[in-house]
Amino acid sequence: MDFGLSEDQLLLKDTVRRFLGEQCPTTRVREIMESESGHDAGLWKELCGLGVAGITVPAEYGGLGNELLDLALVAEELGYAATPGPFLGTAMAAIALAEGGDDRMQEHWLPAIASGEVVATVALGEEGSEWDPTRFQTRVAGGKLTGRKPLVPSAQVADVLLVGAVDADGPGLWLVERDAAGMGIQSLTVNDMTRRLDLVSFENTPAIRLPGGQTAFARAFDAGLILLAADAYGGSKRCLEMSTTYALQREQFGKPIGAFQAVKHQLADMATELEPALSLVWYSAHAFDRIREQSSRHAAIAKAHLSDIYDHSTRAATELHGGIGFTWEFDLHLWFRRAIVDRSFLGDANWHRARAAEMAGW
Repeated sequence: MDFGLSEDQLLLKDTVRRFLGEQCPTTRVREIMESESGHDAGLWKELCGLGVAGITVPAEYGGLGNELLDLALVAEELGYAATPGPFLGTAMAAIALAEGGDDRMQEHWLPAIASGEVVATVALGEEGSEWDPTRFQTRVAGGKLTGRKPLVPSAQVADVLLVGAVDADGPGLWLVERDAAGMGIQSLTVNDMTRRLDLVSFENTPAIRLPGGQTAFARAFDAGLILLAADAYGGSKRCLEMSTTYALQREQFGKPIGAFQAVKHQLADMATELEPALSLVWYSAHAFDRIREQSSRHAAIAKAHLSDIYDHSTRAATELHGGIGFTWEFDLHLWFRRAIVDRSFLGDANWHRARAAEMAGW
């Protein structure tokens, strides 16, 4: 049995990587992340033209109707290039709408999301790193939503938000359109400048409940964990490549530092920790599509393990680069900063390992 990628999947990866290499080198990454909005509508539109925003959107709504593994392959390449933009929030929102929206919602929003005409995002976590929807303080009564969401991806540029909240029927997701009454958005100063996070507040804001909100929340959350794991893999791979290249070029005592045993060991540790983890990302994406009853557990494991690896990789890469690794002018900090967000967004590794253990009945 062949457990490798299909020709179409390999082509997708190659297409996205070549596009980003040509159109979004780190010079452009820096220009975008240092701009006021942190968003380049032109770059996002071009990525959507490649099908990035519509990969999991059903074909009847203008998407490709592919599986999450295809989307995870894209996330890996975006992480490898430290690509700025609203990919994560839009991908999670599209999955939530496809899983839990009614026909009217899907017909209105999914084609526009797939084409890039609309930027969507999700507003889930709350203060104190709270990601458990049963403990959310954001409430809905009479179709009006009230609460605060401190870590919302790309809220400043989003046209629609899917908000995790609780009403008399329990937790779910509510759709809120941009500029809705009672909604305020405040930019946050965050570590990762390539993926902006905003604080969004609601005060009796009109909201529409997704009919399948509880299921949609869980599916979007699991998908987000897997996409973060894929991003972490791509970023870790880039750090390993940068470190290897530097070790072969930087000389001390008349020879490349890569000739020294201690440096060889560090690079070998990075490689042996990273390479086996790719199968974990792929399997979690496979479980999301094909083994739904196991999806949440595998998504939690993948997020926990890959975010730890990303943290280790960026720290080791910084040490191997020495003083230059800490400078603003050198690009390594782009991935160091992304690793911080991948580690904490949607819950840290310890919490997800505890979740995975509980789901396994340990």
